[in-house]
Amino acid sequence: MKALPNDIVLRPRFQLELTQPKESVLQSFENNKKEPFLINRIDDHVFIKFQKKDVHFWSPQLHLEINETDTENSKVYGLFGPNPTLWTFFMFLHFGVGTFFIIFGIWAYSSASLGKSYGLQLGAMIFMVILWFVLYAFGRAGRRKGKPQMNQLFHFMREVLDLS
Repeated sequence: MKALPNDIVLRPRFQLELTQPKESVLQSFENNKKEPFLINRIDDHVFIKFQKKDVHFWSPQLHLEINETDTENSKVYGLFGPNPTLWTFFMFLHFGVGTFFIIFGIWAYSSASLGKSYGLQLGAMIFMVILWFVLYAFGRAGRRKGKPQMNQLFHFMREVLDLS
């Protein structure tokens, strides 16, 4: 398994090959109650989050899926991500900016085809591009703020799986 790189991608993923049966791995997460982590298990999925008192706007969570490769081995698929509500809202904003950019572009093209002024529409399109860059910068800043907690989640997972 590779260590987490210094430059964390938007939603980093990883895989681990374990020499433990799937149920043993799942039980090790269920039996581990360590501050400041909350662990939820749904079937073969484990969600590791931070307790409310340690959560900030950009706090990440770790989603693990444990699959059985054979009776004595298992494979863990991990995915780091932001709070699902935050992720949905952020994607909604990006989709909205893109939609408005296209609408203003169609409006500008129509106005130009009709020989009317289209400066307002071009200005709105430029504003949408600027707004997209602001959202991007906001996301990068949030990722940077959540990186220490992402490393905490990763090290906690390694500790539970006894991979340290």
